[in-house]
Amino acid sequence: MTLRAAIHRVVRRIPRGRVATYGQIAAVVGRPTAARAVGQAMRDCPPGVPWHRVVNARGGISPRVRMSGMLTQRLLLAEEGVRFRAGRASLRNHQWKGEGRHAARAEPQLLRGDALARPPAGARGRAARLRLGLVR
Repeated sequence: MTLRAAIHRVVRRIPRGRVATYGQIAAVVGRPTAARAVGQAMRDCPPGVPWHRVVNARGGISPRVRMSGMLTQRLLLAEEGVRFRAGRASLRNHQWKGEGRHAARAEPQLLRGDALARPPAGARGRAARLRLGLVR
């Protein structure tokens, strides 16, 4: 599976009313330093990928060449109940925490999305990627 396909697969799992950061998605697919690649993948999404649920590290909508795309993203998120304050979505209230009842506890480094995050090594890392459908 290509990196782009893996990114799209993870983004499809973000539920309505939740957002994830570019860095968070990069960490979940096992490439914690590939936040820019996530941004590139969001430019060309196939139908059914909720591109609007991916925001920058501060919860903001990243600038685009055309302002209409930024407005569309904000309106789609607002329709889903995501609240904005000072132009940013509240990550505390709306950030996606992953899937499964143990996701946030078992794999916090995958969900944090920060530049220092590293996917778990060995069997745990493979199990995490299996749950997300990133490997077979």
